[in-house]
This record gives sequence, structure tokens and C-alpha cells, in this order.
Amino acid sequence: MRWHLEFFFVLLLVGGCATREPDMQDIDDLMARYSGNVPGASLLVIRDGLPVVRRAYGMADIEAQRPATPATNYRLASVTKQFTAAAILLLAEDGTLGLDDRVRTWLPALPAATDTITIRHLLTHTSGLVDYEDVIPDGTTRQLRDADVLRLLSAQNRTLFAPGTSYRYSNSGYALLALIVERASGKSFQAFLHDRIFLPIGMRHTLARVDNGPRILSRAYGYTWQQGQWSRTDQSLTSAVLGDGGVYSSIDDLAMWDAALYDDRLLGAASRELAFTAHTKTDDPDVRYGFGWRITGDTLWHSGESIGFRNVIVRYPKQRLTVVILSNRDDPEPYHTAQAIARKFLSR
Repeated sequence: MRWHLEFFFVLLLVGGCATREPDMQDIDDLMARYSGNVPGASLLVIRDGLPVVRRAYGMADIEAQRPATPATNYRLASVTKQFTAAAILLLAEDGTLGLDDRVRTWLPALPAATDTITIRHLLTHTSGLVDYEDVIPDGTTRQLRDADVLRLLSAQNRTLFAPGTSYRYSNSGYALLALIVERASGKSFQAFLHDRIFLPIGMRHTLARVDNGPRILSRAYGYTWQQGQWSRTDQSLTSAVLGDGGVYSSIDDLAMWDAALYDDRLLGAASRELAFTAHTKTDDPDVRYGFGWRITGDTLWHSGESIGFRNVIVRYPKQRLTVVILSNRDDPEPYHTAQAIARKFLSR
């Protein structure tokens, strides 16, 4: 797999893609806000299986004056949800759990009001669970983990709507999915992701970050624009919750993830179809939701926003085109930039 990745990038350097590509100055202009002595970004464009753009801008660590590179690892925030969903689908393929299992079967500490919520409801944000961020006690100073989310929700004997009747984006649901992965597999969530997803497809430096766990190599630190300057705002109370947003990765590793979504090397065809099916409407009339993926027309995408980070992956499977932007800053939101970059390739 290492040889494959190196060859992958050599092809780019020698012009392995015969299709005429946009002028790189046009791409750099779209990414100009990330350039210089500011929190930066890494950009990947994959076309027909080859990385036709693999660039980085600005700084991964302003204080240390360490530039961003294609190998820089960013906190993915909600881009993590596609890995959480894939973990559930792998366990379903194993026969260890069912997508229509009631969540309380796996997490019996949840209150009676959640009795009809299924794993499928969690995957599609149709559970009606209370947002755990809204019930964090005042004065909390230590970071929450997924188990803390369960504890908070176990004290809320109510749902926002009857499960399956509406949509509300739910970080709570994906934190519970991580716990279900642990209960069903007998492994920690971070170990399951490493053993069943990251390692098999060659994502050598991707991990779900935990205290006292493996160090994040080439780590980007998050920043927020405050009082006329960029201030480091890398962690919040919820940054240690893994299932909804705790994975760190790079554009180099996400190239491997994108490739694995086209064939059976990780998930079978039926599981991929489930992940990419528009199961529910969302609060945006143009967007549907699959399992960890937003679906808009021909695109599969997901953004990730947390303190100090803004990321997006946008896939055009029919055109075999993918754009990934990872950034360690709270502004700008990169989705529209990724779309603008994609249009430059789709028009050729």
C-alpha cells in the first residue's frame, strides 16, 4: 500500500493524467485566504483515481512557524461521522448487530423515552435525541467523552420528536454509535477504527485521538480570529467526544479513503449503497442524508466544523472527482470553495 501511494503521487508529478487541468494560479487564487503566516489548509483534488492537485497553504502551527503540508493531520470534526457509520456497517456485515436493533438493546442505561430509537435512526439523524451540548452542566471544565454523552442523555427522559418522524442533526446520535461499536466489537472505538478501517486501506497516520494514546504526527492546531488576531483555540469541552468528530487525518490519507469507497476493499457493495442512499430529507430542501454523508444531486459530501477547524470532502462519483479541503481555522467555511474548485475540473 505504501508503494501504491508513492506511485500515486509520482504519476501526478510526471503528468500522469492526460486530461487538461485548470491553471494552478486559478486554484491558488481560490485558496488565497489560507496563504501566508496565517492558519492554513491542505487541498486535494482527485480525478479518475489520480491526485491532480495536492497542495498546502499557510501554517499548521503559527507559534512554532510550522507550515501546513499534504501530510498535516487536522481534526476532521464531523467529517468523522462517515467513519463512524462505516464502523457500524462493518459490524452489520459481520452479523454482530442489525441496523434496526433498538439502541437500548446495546445501551440499556438510556431512558424509556428512547425505547423505539434504532441504530438506523442514529445514522440518519432521525432519532429525536436531545443535543448533549445543550445539557452539559454549567461550570463543567473537563472534556467530555462519549461515555459522558451517554450519562447526560440517560438523565433526559424525553425526545425532541417521535423517532423516525423528523430530522435533526445529532452529534448525540453519533457519540452513541461509537459506544455501540465498542459494545458490539469488544474493542475501544479508536482501536476498532484503526484495526478495521485505517490500517487495512493504508491510512497510516489517521487516528481517533485520545489522551495517553498515540501522538498525532504533523498535527495542525486550531485557531480562531479574536480581537484582530489569530488565537489558538484547539480544544473545547466536546473535542474528546470521538464518534461525532474525534478523528484526525490528512489529505494524503483521505486519498486512500476516497479510493476505498469505489470498490469492495473495505465495505461491500450493499453497505456502500446504504451509506450513499438518500434516506431522509434534512433542514435544507436541496440536501438529503445517508449514513454519515450528505447527498446533493450527484454529490456526496460532508463538512466538519469544530472550534478552530473547518473541513469538507465533496465527491462526484459519476465524474470520478473528489475535492477535500482541511483547514485549522474557524473561517472561511470551505464548502463553497470546494465547489468552485470542482467546477474548474468538471468544465473540462
